[in-house]
Amino acid sequence: EVQLVESGGGLVQAGGSLRLSCAASGFTSDDYVVGWFRQAPGKEREGVSCISMSDGSTHVADSVKGRFTLSSDNAKNTVYLQMNSLKPEDTAVYYCAADPYLPPTPIPANYPMDYWGQGTQVTVSS
Repeated sequence: EVQLVESGGGLVQAGGSLRLSCAASGFTSDDYVVGWFRQAPGKEREGVSCISMSDGSTHVADSVKGRFTLSSDNAKNTVYLQMNSLKPEDTAVYYCAADPYLPPTPIPANYPMDYWGQGTQVTVSS
């Protein structure tokens, strides 16, 4: 059974940084992709970034490019989303998701990832 466990959310002031982690379990190989999506109250879900665990290919949304960096530690089956220069508009629930295939770019908001985590709240105060 595949499980995704997110951690690292919280409250930070504008301009600050947070690092989200997504620990994956249940995969039998590195042939999967981990992505981060976010959804703010009253807004459509947004694809933020995704990474292929097999070759490290990454996609990053234009809205966070240059501020957010996605990386992976395959030995730990963990993906990290480093978020710098945070803005109030980055406030959302961030969800980790996994799928066998790398989504196209830009990442469709409704891309049908096979597995989802429970979400972690990120709040950026002004």
